[in-house]
Amino acid sequence: MNVAIITTPVVDTWRAWRHSAPGPLWPAGPVLLIIAIPVADGFLPPDIHLAHLLVVAVAVTAIGAGPRTTALIGALAVLALVVAGAQRRTLTTESVLVELSALLAVCAFFVLFTGLRDRRERELARVRSVSDAAQRVVLRPLPKRAGPVTLASHYRSAEADATIGGDLYAAARIPGSTRILIGDVRGKGLPSIGDTAIVLGAFRAAAHRRIPLPELVAYIEDAVRWGLAEFAEPEEDAAERFVTAAVIDIPDGEPVVHLISCGHPPPLLLAGRTGTARVLTVPEPAPPLGLGVRPADTNTIDDADGCYVPATFPFDHGDRLVLYTDGVSEARNAAGDFYPLAERATVWADKAPGPLAERLAADVRAYTDGRLNDDMAMIVVQRD
Repeated sequence: MNVAIITTPVVDTWRAWRHSAPGPLWPAGPVLLIIAIPVADGFLPPDIHLAHLLVVAVAVTAIGAGPRTTALIGALAVLALVVAGAQRRTLTTESVLVELSALLAVCAFFVLFTGLRDRRERELARVRSVSDAAQRVVLRPLPKRAGPVTLASHYRSAEADATIGGDLYAAARIPGSTRILIGDVRGKGLPSIGDTAIVLGAFRAAAHRRIPLPELVAYIEDAVRWGLAEFAEPEEDAAERFVTAAVIDIPDGEPVVHLISCGHPPPLLLAGRTGTARVLTVPEPAPPLGLGVRPADTNTIDDADGCYVPATFPFDHGDRLVLYTDGVSEARNAAGDFYPLAERATVWADKAPGPLAERLAADVRAYTDGRLNDDMAMIVVQRD
């Protein structure tokens, strides 16, 4: 479901400025200004008139208050102008009448503006709540534990107002092992959410079955090929849409991890005893999902063994496995250098999965000066 909130920097700045107001005390300043202007007018020479500054009180109120408070302050400003004119005995002069008319018009504008703004913000809040709920359904939070492993994740979309984009992850338990998927849909941000939902739906439908890992990946491949073709726009080329993915299986009673990589960046293994980092490069990687790795006349997933060959790596107690997308490994600094994931992860190899994931994510943001040009997903898995 592609639901999102799009806001401009101007609107965001205005909202931040408004909500920085000190709550109910916000109109106190404008009220004091409204009182001070008629008082000051009584002590000034006849050729100096401050009543036109009353509009400032109304404008300041409109920043941090709603239409009712703005209307009240506007009414007080009009009353103050009348009092100031009566004090000077100039209430019926052309100059004061013009000022009064202008003040009434400005007050009406600000009341209308605050009313429309508040209604718009209520609509945005409702849509944002629906968006967040829908996106949480698509990208469900990972469990903190799955069998004998501890899981932690970090996700950041390239779209500033979205909590999900083209990166994805999921985990599932079957008797005797834990299965984890991490992937990256071609493209980034909100336009890729539909393809993300297809991949996650296929994984969740098949991951709980007691089928070998190659058959699981073949099932996902079939679903992705069908979904990308079925939901492609007429002007889109289905061959240009694909998903890189890594699917792993962690047996409960064996200190290993089985990995099938479909064009995805290789995971990083942090040895618990030595703290060293090792890149788990698969000898026989498969093409990305959606590119039709299996022959067209293959109608069942039983023939998947020759297409998807799992690689097995040691994964002992205390080891940590870092799964990530290219939003992490291809993040660049101002000089154009890629983020040195293995080097940085080794520094914090002794941290638990949660702190390690958050520390790496914060380091990526610092390395790029906060310029995130792609979705970023990361999972840290530890065998306890």
